Amino acid sequence: MNENLFPQWLLAVALSAACVTASAQLPGGDGSPGLSTAMLKLFGGVTTFSARVDVQVLDQTQTEHVRTPMLFAELDGRLRVEIDMGLMRGKDLPPAAVAGLKQLGMDRVISLSRPDKKAQFIIYPNAQSYVNLPLSKEETAAAAQNLTVVKTALAKETVDGHPCVKNQVIVKSGTNVVLTATTWNAADLKDFPVQITTRENALTTVMRFQQIQLARPDAKQFEVPAGFKPYNDAQTLVLARSKKVQNGMKK
Repeated sequence: MNENLFPQWLLAVALSAACVTASAQLPGGDGSPGLSTAMLKLFGGVTTFSARVDVQVLDQTQTEHVRTPMLFAELDGRLRVEIDMGLMRGKDLPPAAVAGLKQLGMDRVISLSRPDKKAQFIIYPNAQSYVNLPLSKEETAAAAQNLTVVKTALAKETVDGHPCVKNQVIVKSGTNVVLTATTWNAADLKDFPVQITTRENALTTVMRFQQIQLARPDAKQFEVPAGFKPYNDAQTLVLARSKKVQNGMKK
């Protein structure tokens, strides 16, 4: 491999992983103002939970584009999402991409959304590093606003053994629609949405929640581990990691 191209290739792979993880907090993940906050509104009165989530993205023909398990947790408006990129499957995901991430120690990624700190932290545990991203002004403002939720019952269905009401949910900021989704709210889990679907640019995202725990998760999960090295952007982190890998290969 050409040594001059090596960091650029790893850079592209790892930046993609960071983008996937950051946007994976959101159905659609398009970075719309207030979307992360709006998503939490879909959970209604449940403000503390942890769960495993199977996420599917389907194209316009309902063919699976990508699929991955994630670990979700919320604690009073703080959101934690964890992805193991090695478990992600997609028709356009080359095996070399995951191999490159593992080489960098960046295949496991944790995203913490902290509106209280006006920041989002993208953490790479295997690299003992993290990226500190300030939340946008729109997202910070949305977190401070009282978003309204309009829920319309569509049908009664059973999902994974849970008796559910299928709802159309619209989250608004004033008169502006921030998020539209279909949710399956389980009567035996305090109306927790065991399934959420959204559509964005001909893509359908299906999130199915399993192993749901409604107890308060450990607050430490929502903090950056002590001793982890901070970076202001993912590009700088990737370049630092790629140089470390190169130096190790030369020895």
